[in-house]
Amino acid sequence: MPAVTVRRMTAAECELWLDELANEYAQEQVHSGRWASAGAVERARTENAELLPDGADTERMLVLRGVDEAGAPIGRAWIALDHPRGAPGVAFLYDIEVLEERRGEGLGRALLNAVEAEALAHGAQALELNVFGGNRTAIALYGSAGYEVITQQMRKAL
Repeated sequence: MPAVTVRRMTAAECELWLDELANEYAQEQVHSGRWASAGAVERARTENAELLPDGADTERMLVLRGVDEAGAPIGRAWIALDHPRGAPGVAFLYDIEVLEERRGEGLGRALLNAVEAEALAHGAQALELNVFGGNRTAIALYGSAGYEVITQQMRKAL
């Protein structure tokens, strides 16, 4: 497995990432049928700003850049050290992604491992995440990494 480590994002990296994240999150919410497309990006920006009022420097949040052995960026991750619903000892993984141009190199599992180690180093005893049902690649990765389904939401178009 390739060697991947994580470091805190710089303010400039965080600013770019927040723009990308808002667009991607809004698109996922619209595609899943949870949000209307009108105003979705602004809604995503607002939600992210509430969770990260100080960007990468927000207390109890880890906004991370994954880097390879040469120090080149390979991805990103965002962890809340406090679970959004208050589960004790459980951190929450809001975002993890390997850069598109680095996909297919086996970096996803390596980045996930580095993120888990960082959460553990900050006192987390478990890591929870949500994944959209259509993201089969991520579902397979998480399942093979030992994540178990703890809740499940289902929908059928009528």
